[in-house]
Amino acid sequence: MVDIKTINEKGIEVLKIVGEVDASSSIQLDKAIHDVLEKGHKKIIVDCGSLEYISSAGLGVFMSYIEEMKKNGVQMVLVGLNPKVKNVFEILGLDQLLNTAKNKEEGKIMMK
Repeated sequence: MVDIKTINEKGIEVLKIVGEVDASSSIQLDKAIHDVLEKGHKKIIVDCGSLEYISSAGLGVFMSYIEEMKKNGVQMVLVGLNPKVKNVFEILGLDQLLNTAKNKEEGKIMMK
């Protein structure tokens, strides 16, 4: 089960993910990212500090938006990945395609 909250922090949309993103809950992640992009936001931080698990379906959601974000000049940074989740990103090489940072402050600096 997952809970995703969206908060605007000084022009940056922050998606805070709490729980697990699996095949069934990846739909919520997809909708949250889609909604932020539909509103035209160009800076997105995905706060993964409370993300306990992500399945291949959840990873696929992030992958599905990479080209669209590049095309539209959208910056997205995933922050606070715990070691287990970060390892999954690294094994699949997604850390090379998606920007990651230790925390929100570092993520915001990356966007300037």
